[in-house]
Amino acid sequence: MPLVSGRIIFDKANEFGFAVGAFNFSNLEFLKAILEAAEEEEAPVFVQTTEKAIRYAGIEYLSGMVHAVKDRYKIPFALHLDHGKSIDTVLLAIRHGYTSVMIDASDKPYEENVKITSEVVSLCAPLGISVEAELGNLEGEEAETRLADPEQAKDFLLRTGADALAPAVGTAHGILKLRERSEIDFERIKRTKELTNAPLVLHGASGVYKEYVEGINLYGGLVKEAKGIPDDQIKRAVEMGINKVNTDTDLRLAFTYALRKILAEEKSTIDPRKILKPAMEEVKEVVKRKIRLLRSSGKASLF
Repeated sequence: MPLVSGRIIFDKANEFGFAVGAFNFSNLEFLKAILEAAEEEEAPVFVQTTEKAIRYAGIEYLSGMVHAVKDRYKIPFALHLDHGKSIDTVLLAIRHGYTSVMIDASDKPYEENVKITSEVVSLCAPLGISVEAELGNLEGEEAETRLADPEQAKDFLLRTGADALAPAVGTAHGILKLRERSEIDFERIKRTKELTNAPLVLHGASGVYKEYVEGINLYGGLVKEAKGIPDDQIKRAVEMGINKVNTDTDLRLAFTYALRKILAEEKSTIDPRKILKPAMEEVKEVVKRKIRLLRSSGKASLF
């Protein structure tokens, strides 16, 4: 199945009550791991890039790789801009064939967020490109959490026409996912879903699996204060109404673990293919694990 609009994937996930994995990539190995895993699981998927990934690799390379292989796969997938912070970045993604974008103006005052998001929707809707927006603010290294107000979420979606919403519900970006609370605010997800009936997105959702953290440290790394979202909490979030779950940190941890392991064990290896392939395969296994967790395995048949 060719590359599709994110709107098509959002709508099916919302209609049938499952979540789609959204996985970040910035190189060939991650992209290949994500798409091969999704194909083997017969699952729809979002492959997504951040502004940092675009600055690192170049949008021509990132979008070019996706469009070069889009007809090799039978599963529906979307090329998504993750956390676009400006209209200029959204326009760049549109010009390079992205089929879904996120405009993140959540750090702005509410009315400004509404205005910016509405402008992005007016650009993308005629082109069939889906728009994800954010309300509230996820924790990060320099930010405190402002959780999304479900009533405000309803107003926001009515006024902007966004296709999907990422409400802040207590998770965080980075390797420390839950800082001051022990779990996601599930009631906030449930209430937001009841009021909006819209596709909802969970950011900061990596599991930060212990085996990878310990493995990295065993092979010379130094990962401290790592805490992720347990799988059972992800399952419950999907049951409450989440339809897209973003994963980045877990892929990085898997890749780094496998890379450090093979460099430590195969000290004479200088062939990058022999070094990178095991790391790519480890990423692939994590993507499969996430797809099964989100109940999207086999859902490609719905499209």
